[in-house]
Amino acid sequence: MTATRHSTIDIPVDGQHIAGTLVAASTMVPGVLLVHGWDGSQQQYMARAHDLAALGCVCLTFDLRGHAQHADQRMSVTREDNLRDVLAAYDALVGHPSVNPDAIAIVGSSYGGYLAALVSSMRPVRWLALRAPALYHDREWLTPKGQLSRSDLVAYRRTLVGPDDNRALAACAAFKGDVLIVESEDDQTVPHPVIENYLAAFKGGVRSVTYRVLAGADHALSRQEPRQAYGTLLVSWMTEMTLGAKSVGAPITRPVHAAPA
Repeated sequence: MTATRHSTIDIPVDGQHIAGTLVAASTMVPGVLLVHGWDGSQQQYMARAHDLAALGCVCLTFDLRGHAQHADQRMSVTREDNLRDVLAAYDALVGHPSVNPDAIAIVGSSYGGYLAALVSSMRPVRWLALRAPALYHDREWLTPKGQLSRSDLVAYRRTLVGPDDNRALAACAAFKGDVLIVESEDDQTVPHPVIENYLAAFKGGVRSVTYRVLAGADHALSRQEPRQAYGTLLVSWMTEMTLGAKSVGAPITRPVHAAPA
């Protein structure tokens, strides 16, 4: 295992600063951006970041606006704001001198998975690991995230949705890298139809899709056993991906899509 170190950084975005923690190994290696879900924080991914950094990756966790030190913006922050947060964090990660810009992974949970999918169409991404990725209507993009109708979301997530009807799924359909999709068996927030929509979208031309279900897990992974299972799965998958990249050297997708309006 490679020795790791971490340091706190400030990420400028829209005239504000969001907090991040950079976890790095000692040599130039793949970069991993970890994106937490709604009502989460970078602390949820801190242990995972250290595990992945020990494999030989530079990992960046950060707090989306509306959370942690910016919790007072919870009811005003929009999906556009948080997408810009992820893009700013991505750029900060790629700017690290130890990061190979052709070997970037984004790991996202729930809302963070949704944002990660969008970013894959706007920045070069080689690997996507999405745990219980959420799904939202394209409409009301600039409506504060905390003010979106819960009943509307519940109904939407029970329906069949395709890439032609959803920008996150369109990004997935255009993605050409490797994908990990992890579902919680007892998820009441992101039900199985959402996972089916993501899996169907990724059939467009990805190099590989790995799909796993965490037995007995709820959306938040509140129990230790599924939480540990997810950590083991993520590290195992990233180990396989990064070792394969070193031996094969396959090119990554370089998207040119514009940011969502």
